[in-house]
This record gives sequence, structure tokens and C-alpha cells, in this order.
Amino acid sequence: MAVSGRFVLLAALGTVAVVLYPGAASFLLWLAFLTAAAAADLLLAVSPKKLQVQRQLPDSVRLTESALSALVVRNGSGRALHAVIRDCWQPSAGARNPEQRLTVPAGEARRMAVDLEPSRRGVLRSGYIGVRSFGPLGLAARQRTLSLPGEIRVLPPFYAKRHLPSKLRRLRELDGNASVQLRGAGTEFDSLREYVRGDDVRSIDWRATARRRDTVVRTWRPERDRRVVLLLDTSRTSAARIDDEPRLDTGIEATLLLGVLAAGGGDRVDFLAFDRRVRARVDSGGKGNLLSRLVNAAVPLEPELIEADFSLLPGAVHAVTARRSLVVLITSLDSGAVEEGLVPVLPRLLEKHVVVVASVRDPGLNDLRTAGGSTPAVFRAAAAERALLDRAAVTEQLRAMGAEVVDEPPHELAPKLADMYIRLKAAGRL
Repeated sequence: MAVSGRFVLLAALGTVAVVLYPGAASFLLWLAFLTAAAAADLLLAVSPKKLQVQRQLPDSVRLTESALSALVVRNGSGRALHAVIRDCWQPSAGARNPEQRLTVPAGEARRMAVDLEPSRRGVLRSGYIGVRSFGPLGLAARQRTLSLPGEIRVLPPFYAKRHLPSKLRRLRELDGNASVQLRGAGTEFDSLREYVRGDDVRSIDWRATARRRDTVVRTWRPERDRRVVLLLDTSRTSAARIDDEPRLDTGIEATLLLGVLAAGGGDRVDFLAFDRRVRARVDSGGKGNLLSRLVNAAVPLEPELIEADFSLLPGAVHAVTARRSLVVLITSLDSGAVEEGLVPVLPRLLEKHVVVVASVRDPGLNDLRTAGGSTPAVFRAAAAERALLDRAAVTEQLRAMGAEVVDEPPHELAPKLADMYIRLKAAGRL
């Protein structure tokens, strides 16, 4: 049961009568009147049990876009329904008008629309609705919580998509450039040409040479069926917010851009999200659009407040492919986690694969380093300087081991990682 503001106002007006006519009799009489009025109103209110409610939701919405959650309320009683209905979404759903008044005549249905503006990626859920059914006087209401599960998938915004056309253009230029360096001979036959000094004699086509009576060699196209394995760290370090965006979401943006770019360049792309176990996986041999499969795999990912187990990476990559591949690890360059977890494992990956370690750098560290004045500011500047020095030392250690490192601010990580992929491909290192 719940009472309305109208009931409180009526009770307040009753104090005037009690003041004018003091005594226990006037007080009890007014109390009895209020009780009778509320009880009668409560009895005439439609029971929430007689309502039939259906939820209408889109399957998904992209972050920064709005969605509509609709409730269709059908009144199965013989009286009109006067109710306040609340659609109970979690705060990150951004429900602007979750609580609304609704009047539904007997035997009819009405639609209640709630505007959603999600503020975070993931799966948003609403498990129930709250119903307050008032009587005709509007003094008291029957209150009940009805189970009505619903969910909507909030997709990553993929801001980095704007960089895709220019990166694909550069890839096409590479494919058409005859000076692309290859690791050994290519595997796709391209054409025949005359032999020049310095050509590998193993490329001579003896049958064509006999026909033309001139030495002819085969030329090869750059291999297009390379493997790119994307590894996304979902451990505790991915929960940090940099520029008001979780590090995990920045990593997802970089994953989407590089994955679509590599697929557009003719390479096979596999994706693994991990911490102490594999949280999501997209295989290159799967059906459907790669971008759609990557987005759907990334939607439910959340940072896990545990340390990452980097020792599972060599086995996980080998399970994906035994061929030489480009392995891109998107993680944090925090000195402790890298030195204790990644550094011991990295040589096993570098034995066979080209490894790129990508990380998000906090641009606020540079601002703190130059701040001065008060004693707390000096201490913060010293801590920022120490963090940047540790980060630089870890970067140099990884590069000395043979890995490539991309360490950029949030909005620069995705395009810079794509540039690294193009440079490696142009140098024939894949």
C-alpha cells in the first residue's frame, strides 16, 4: 500500500478542524474519516495482478545513440486503471522518463514509452517494473513489483571507423607497389619477365625460357593470406579510466579498426579476449561479417578485477594457428604486471611470430609532471615523472627483446596501431 500527496494534504487540512474544535472526539472522528476514505479508495483501485504487461525493445543500439523501451499495459479488470508505473533500468541505461502516470480504461491497453540514452557499452537489463494503482479519489494505491525481464545490447561506438578509408587506401597502394619487400619468395604467381642480373636462379621458368629462347623468371605477388591474432587484456588494468573512457573500451576500438583493416587487406583475423581464461573468441573461419562478429564478441566484455595470466598466451595462439603470424597484444605497460607476467612469456611468442604490444598512455601524466607550486603538486609531479620513466624503461625492454611497441593516448591508439600494421606489411615482416 502507498499513500499519495493528496492524502497527506487532506490530513494536514484536518489539523485545522482539530485546532478549531479541540478534543479527543474531533481527532478520532477525523482519523476515522481519513481511514475510511483511504480504505474505500484502496478497495476501488485495480489490482496490479490483473494487469498484463509486455515489453518492446530493440535488440541493440550503438553507444551515444538513443533507444526506446516500450511497455504495453493491458487492463484486464472491470474498472479504469489510474497508475504510476516505473520501468526499473540500471542507471547507465540513461532512462530519461522511467516513471509515468498512465490511465487505462477497462479492457483496453495503453503504451508507455521510455527514452534510453546509454552511457556505457555492454548488456543493459531491466528485471521488473513497479506499479502503483490508485483508486478514483487518488488517496491510496496498491503497490506491487512485477517481474518483466528485458535487455538491450549497447554496441561500441567505433569512433575509429573514420580512419578506415585512408588506411585501406594505403594498403591498396602497397598491393600495387612492385617494390614491396617479401620475406622469402611469395606463394602467389603473378607474371613472367626477363631475367636480370641479381634475380634468384630458382625463379627461372625453364619451359617459358625454352619457348622464348630467352631467360625468363617468375614473379610473385605478396601473400595475402597472413594471420593476424588480436589479444585483448580484460584483467584489472583494463578497468582504469583514461580521458573518461575505460582502457578496455579504448582497446576494443583499436581491435575493431585493426581487425577490419587486416581483413580488408586480405589477411585472416582471429580475436581473443583473456585474463585468467579466454572470455571471448572470434575465429577467422567463422561465418558472417567480421566487424559484426567482433562487435558482438566485445559487447559483454567487462574488466575482471584479477591479474592477467600471460602464460596461457603461447598455447592460445598456437591453438589458433601454427603459422608465422602477427600477434597484437593490447594490454597495459604498468611495470609490475609486464615484468612479472609478460616478459617471461614473450620470448616464446617471438620465436615464431611478430609481436606488437599496444597500450594506452594517460596524457594527464604529462600535465602532472609540469605542475608545480604547492607541496602536494610537487609530489604529484614527482610521481608522474616516476611513472613515465618506468613506462619508458618497460618499452625499451620489450623492444630490445624484439617486440614492437605502440604506446599512445586514447584517441591515437587505434590509428597508430593501424599504421604499425601497414609498416610491418610494407617491410615484409608478416
